[in-house]
Formats: sequence, structure tokens, C-alpha cells
Amino acid sequence: MSLRAELLAPAGSFLSAKAAVNAGADAVYMGGRRFGARAYAVSASSGEEDMLMEAIEYCHLFSVKVYMTLNILFKDFELKELFSYLKPYYEAGLDGVIVQDLGAASVIRRDFPDLKLHASTQLAITGPEGVLLAKRLGFSRAVLARELSLEEIRRIHERVELELEVFVHGAMCYSYSGACFMSSLLGGRSGNRGRCAGPCRLCYETGGKKAFYLSMKDMETLDLLPELLSAGAYSLKIEGRMKSPLYTAGVVSVYRKYLDLALSGRDFSIEEGDREILREMYDRGGVSNYLKRRNGPEMLSLSERAFRAERAEISEPIRENYLKRERTLPLSADFYASPGERASLSLTLLSGESEEIGEIRIVKETEETAEAAEGRALLPREVEEKLRSCGGSGFRLEKLSLRMEGALFLPISSIKRLRREAFSELRRAILEKRRRRTGEAGQGEARGQEPESRSRSG
Repeated sequence: MSLRAELLAPAGSFLSAKAAVNAGADAVYMGGRRFGARAYAVSASSGEEDMLMEAIEYCHLFSVKVYMTLNILFKDFELKELFSYLKPYYEAGLDGVIVQDLGAASVIRRDFPDLKLHASTQLAITGPEGVLLAKRLGFSRAVLARELSLEEIRRIHERVELELEVFVHGAMCYSYSGACFMSSLLGGRSGNRGRCAGPCRLCYETGGKKAFYLSMKDMETLDLLPELLSAGAYSLKIEGRMKSPLYTAGVVSVYRKYLDLALSGRDFSIEEGDREILREMYDRGGVSNYLKRRNGPEMLSLSERAFRAERAEISEPIRENYLKRERTLPLSADFYASPGERASLSLTLLSGESEEIGEIRIVKETEETAEAAEGRALLPREVEEKLRSCGGSGFRLEKLSLRMEGALFLPISSIKRLRREAFSELRRAILEKRRRRTGEAGQGEARGQEPESRSRSG
């Protein structure tokens, strides 16, 4: 099936990124240690561990794209630090950046001209004029505000030729993203600096009655996937970088199933068991969205979210299928050994599950030469057993050919080392296809230059 839409998953940690890939995401969005709108996500507070870099490597093994969130308003001094911060991720093959600050967008466009820019939902783009401006400023995609209807999305798509990204599942803010200052005013923590305190989720009193008057129900759009695609949505985005890997795996797996169904053109209907999975992953007292309705009290979850014990019959299959089970790439392997020669292992990556990578072949040899056996000879089944021990490598041997000339002696340790080194070299070859060299993008050395448009300080 040709990809005519992108399923975009949240990742607040490496484990969530891995869960998203295993569950079928086409792309993940994730923040680094700085400049993201989720300053309290695990990936932003992981000490020395660089989860984003780890996620880029894992995702690219399986042809899954990674978009970095840089969706805050920058201070002027931070713009001067942006090049050195972004450079290693760019060189690792980062696929795009999600940006709110137009000054930051200008800096990135100047220093990394081939890196795709996505206009964040924090820009509160609600109409074709905003999308057209984003296109003129060099953005390749606009993330539309959650408040738009299907018809409004359709009109934007018809008027402006630009990729459109639309939220399909997860939490909804009471205010427009990027235009809300409630957290700043009440708690001194700005959502535009990635530190929203979530005041709309608090209980308030009015007219002598206490309730969660500003707490929106979560978005869920399974039934509307065919209409979203028809309206022109390309990237279907799941919210949830602050949620668990289990949430990511469960929600992505359900949306993967129904996005594929919608793209197939077959009869479209939702199984109730799949709705149960979504409710089990996170339930704020019902679901809602703006796609076919205007705002009203039925969109609010006025009562406190009740605690619910985890239902193992739903959560355990998700853990087993997407969190514990490793996703692997299929290989064809040829092992050859002859007395007086170094044994060799040829690995070929089969392109069936990695269309973007294509076919890659590498050959490794042992350090030792094989010898004619004077005593017990090396058995083919022993070689096969060691070569098929792929656990944790990200690969699996679909085909294995063994050619062993005569009775041979070769230490088992040599075969195991040969396998490890061959897998490692193949992994490097795959990742190298996505890597860049900073100088190739045409960056200059004048990092202190002012960007074309100034961002706000604060």
C-alpha cells in the first residue's frame, strides 16, 4: 500500500518512541533536553542520556521519521545557541523540526536549509491565510489548530498547497494553543516556554458550585478518519508526550488499524473492542472534537477524573505485542568457510519492510582462518544456531545459506564475534543512508548574525 497519509505518534521518552515504532507509526515527534513545549517530559530531563538521539537511530532502522519539537518562544540569547544545539541531530538525520517562534524558523532555514520546517499548532493557524504565510516563510507543513471543522480543513486544503497536519486523538486545551496565558498569569509558568501548569484542569467555583469548568474531554476521531483524509489531512497526529509507553502503543495500534482500513477503500466500521482499548489507555470522562460540532458544555468533563484499576485483559496483550516484543528487519545471510581461509558472512537487508532504505549488503570476515579439523569438526547446525541468535540486534535471518568446505575447525567464539560485527556494520550502513554532513547544507560561520525576523523575549 502506498503511503497517502502519515500516522504521527508522540514520544516523551525513548521507550515511548520504541512503542510507537513497534505499533506501526509512520513518524514520531519528540523533544530534546531544551526548547520543547513539554519541559517536563522524560526526554527533557534525562540527565546525560540523549533519548532523542537514541530514538532517531531506532526509528531510522525501520524507516520511521523523527520530528524534533522546538515549539516554544525563544529568548534572543537562545537563538544564538540554536545552531550548536541542533547540529548533532541534523547530522544524525533528523527529518524535521516543529517550530512556533518565527525568529527560530528563520535561523533554522538559514543554517539548515534542507531541514523541513513544520509550523507548530502553537502558532494557532486557523485558516488559509495562516497556512499561506507559513508556506511563504519556508514551512513545508502546517499543524492546524484543534478547533477547526472538517469543512474548514477542506477549504484550507483547496486554497493552499501545503502538507496539513491534524490532531486526531488526545487532550484538548480550553484555549487556542500558543495564545493562552492563563498558566503564566496564575502560576508564573508559561505554556509558550514549555511549562504550562495546566490550570484548565483545576476545580473552580462559580455561583456556589464547584466543578472542572475548563477541563475539556479528550479528542477521539476513529469514525472520522475517512472524512479527514478526504478533507486533505496528510499527517494524523496523536497527542500524548507526557503519557506512558503503554498509552502510545495502545493508541497507535488502534489508529494504525483503522487508518489502513480507511486508505484501503473497504467498508469502514469500528469494532467496539478497539474503542475499549482507547478508553483503557486514558479516559477523561468521554470524548469529543470540533470536527463536526461547535463548542458547547457537552465538550467539558465537569467531574473529577475517577481512578480506574488497569484491566489486564486489555493492557497485557499490548505490553506483549508492542512493549516486550522486539521489532526486527529481515535479512538474507550467506556463511562461507574453507580450510586456510577466513570465514565470511554476507548479510543482505531485504527491502520488503524498509522500502525507503532499499537493499543493503555487507560482508565481514573472521580474524582467524578456518583450519582442517584434526579432531571434532565444526557442525553446520552449530554455525546456524550461533548465527540465528539475533536477540536485541534489530534483525532476523529470513534466509540462511551455509557453505562449509570439508571438515573444519573454527572457534565458536569467532562465529559469534563475526555475527556481532556484521550486524553492527549493517546497522551503521542503514543509519548512514540518513546521516548528513553539516557543511553540505551550505551553512556559514556567521552564527552571530541576527535572524531575518526577531522573536519575542520572555
